[in-house]
Amino acid sequence: MPGISSRAKLAQSFERRWHRFVSNRLIGVKGLYTPLMLLALKDWQSHRLYLALDTTVLWNRYCMIHLSVVCCGRAVPFLWLVLEHGSATVAFKEYQPLLRQARWILRQHTDVMLLADRGFANHALMKWLQRSNWHYCLRLPCDVHLHGPRRYPIELSYLWPPKGEAVFYRHVGLWQDGEYRSHLVLANIKGVFDPWAVITDETPNLKTLWQYGLRFRVEELFLDSKSGAFKLEESRIRSASALERLYLVAAVALLYSTTQGMAVQLNGLRRQVDPHWQRGISYLKIGLRWLMGVLHKGRPLLTPIPLLPKDPQPCFASQKAREDFYDRIWFSRIQSLQCRA
Repeated sequence: MPGISSRAKLAQSFERRWHRFVSNRLIGVKGLYTPLMLLALKDWQSHRLYLALDTTVLWNRYCMIHLSVVCCGRAVPFLWLVLEHGSATVAFKEYQPLLRQARWILRQHTDVMLLADRGFANHALMKWLQRSNWHYCLRLPCDVHLHGPRRYPIELSYLWPPKGEAVFYRHVGLWQDGEYRSHLVLANIKGVFDPWAVITDETPNLKTLWQYGLRFRVEELFLDSKSGAFKLEESRIRSASALERLYLVAAVALLYSTTQGMAVQLNGLRRQVDPHWQRGISYLKIGLRWLMGVLHKGRPLLTPIPLLPKDPQPCFASQKAREDFYDRIWFSRIQSLQCRA
């Protein structure tokens, strides 16, 4: 990062300085980043907070467990943990500390929903969610056994509705023992290869599918972090703790650039960095382009604003993308069934 102000003159000197930073055990990642995130979320007290839980693997050796806030069509880093683990599938005990930290940090937020893919749905997570009073939308794998839809436990894969149909089940018993009950939405969407099976603690309806779909916003965050705006994959660091500290730099940059982009939008300056008539790039890219103009074109540095609970102008890269977004998913048949006790 030669752009950072320093007395160092040689490229090797910059590398040594950053090596000392990421190796410094006195740097508290959570203590430095959490106050910034709480300040960014100060306007969310009366809005639902969606947290996406996911993992990504670096060099088939390190697994980053990531908890992010879904905001204005993208995800923003919230908490993270790096393990020396070559698989994206991790046990509950590995990411439980992240959930505990998030619960304590967000103790003033009464409406929090956790979104997670099928690799996270298990007994331990369900028990933790019920004790924490968090809402959830979790996707189930197709080999889970369910109690209630039939007179006997049945594997989820035998309950898929035909293409273009959806089924809502109330009070389904989960797994072989049926210890935990939840609501279930099964949707077999035309044009989508895999059907969706999503459990939730709220009334099952089509909104459940929309809420779970917010989880995919984290894919753009991983892209920006690993090979896009911040090239994490190009670092030669081979240490889990050092990667956590390095990602602190990336998280601060991503958060600051996003809030800068939102400030550009609210100040009516978006057209100076976005060639689209309507917003066609993310707030992160708007902020990054504006900051480049601050360095090279004399633009003023705007005061960052808190993350916006509601997007004033949704982002579409093209007219076709806009049409696809507003072309709602149609189901030829929707059933709502009450399961047996």
